[in-house]
Amino acid sequence: MSETTKAIEAQLGHVLAANGLTIAAAESCTGGLVTSRLTDVAGSSAYVMGSIVSYANDVKEHLVGVQHATLAAHGAVSEETAREMAEGVRRAIGTDIGLATTGIAGPGGGTSEKPVGLVYTAVATAAGTTVRENHFTGTRTEVKRQASEVVLTMALDALPQQES
Repeated sequence: MSETTKAIEAQLGHVLAANGLTIAAAESCTGGLVTSRLTDVAGSSAYVMGSIVSYANDVKEHLVGVQHATLAAHGAVSEETAREMAEGVRRAIGTDIGLATTGIAGPGGGTSEKPVGLVYTAVATAAGTTVRENHFTGTRTEVKRQASEVVLTMALDALPQQES
């Protein structure tokens, strides 16, 4: 990476700090990678308020606020669950932005309906929630990395941009 190209987490951190905004994440398949990347940036304590690694459905329900009916009807890996995770973590931690990842990183666990590499990413702000269905390829680590990159990019795209 050249000096003129900043990592997405640094770009996002710059915009969050410049606008006085805060962020939190609810992560399932990424297992904390999104939050780790956010906190790799010096000064991130000014805008990263916390995260919940909600691998288990009980945690998604009780800590993040995903409705039991949503999980029963659509499953943990769904657009609906990703939406409720992003909105729920935003509400639970009290931040301006809520991020969510839920999917199947592999190598096992996939089905024909929900294959390995299917990951839903979501960003919730006061203006609304955006959810994206992604189909990644590669190893478990590569799927997690791609999912973290997409959700951080979605967050940056959802925020007001400032000239550097």
